[in-house]
Amino acid sequence: MTAPGFTLFETPIGTCSLVWQVDKIIGLQLPEANPAATRARIARRWPEAEEQAPPPDMQKVIDRVLALLAGDPIDLSDVALDFGAAPEFHQRAYEIARKIPAGQTMTYGEIARRLGVPHESREVGQAMGKNPIAIIMPCHRVLGADGKMGGFSASGGVATKRRILEIEGAAAVSAGPLFAALDRRHG
Repeated sequence: MTAPGFTLFETPIGTCSLVWQVDKIIGLQLPEANPAATRARIARRWPEAEEQAPPPDMQKVIDRVLALLAGDPIDLSDVALDFGAAPEFHQRAYEIARKIPAGQTMTYGEIARRLGVPHESREVGQAMGKNPIAIIMPCHRVLGADGKMGGFSASGGVATKRRILEIEGAAAVSAGPLFAALDRRHG
């Protein structure tokens, strides 16, 4: 099998990295403290990945991610992804989350109900926390009950999640005191 490739690219939220294998995305790394830290994170998660210029089909994906992060309501649900050995439950949760349009959100509980396991919202949260393909598999659009941001495992935590939602124009993000209080606790 061909070794994965990766490339770094600048976005409004910092230096991200796209990781692919053949014709499928296997990772989108959100920014770390600096590009070297982003490369180090890629090396830990995908040790066999080689940094290279993206082939044209991967550049098109990067261009679409950049358009989304510029505020365009881009739908990335058609991008071919490979979640590897992710558990079936995670993949089913990802399938639902991928259908959430830019600028909209859903709760962990809503996804659990759609999966037919209404008491498994915590497990949905764990699946979102292990998502290796941020932005394209939009775990940032999944919130806790009552619109709470919940956790966000990417560098920058909840502030990064909120920033992406703000760029997308998600209404809940500007809902006022609730989110300001979360900022003080998690910022």
